[in-house]
Amino acid sequence: MALKEYVGSISLEVDGAEVEVVSCSPKESTGRKPVKTMNRLRTIAGFSRGIKTFDIRITAVVPIDGAGVNWSNIEGAKLTIDPGNDGQRVSYLDCFATDVGEEYQAEGEARRDVSLIAVKKVIE
Repeated sequence: MALKEYVGSISLEVDGAEVEVVSCSPKESTGRKPVKTMNRLRTIAGFSRGIKTFDIRITAVVPIDGAGVNWSNIEGAKLTIDPGNDGQRVSYLDCFATDVGEEYQAEGEARRDVSLIAVKKVIE
């Protein structure tokens, strides 16, 4: 069986500096909502179109020197997922932080869990 190549790197750019990202979980919400009516079949009548949103959950490592990002003040960041060889890059633009958490373990590095919302998704 031949080896397969998988998606390469993830980079988060905040104020012109690249941040080390350990994991990334983007989620796209379509904004569609069911339209509930009172009918004898007790089913929805259809759906209405709403506003599309891009929610992203990232985990980043904390450097030992402590000089890092002020996570709760992230605004206008760019998150890029690069698959590598000839794949299409996906960038989430104008990201801003909504929630920030911390994680510490007996073994391993300290991490920051950050929830972001992106204004726009671009396939490059």
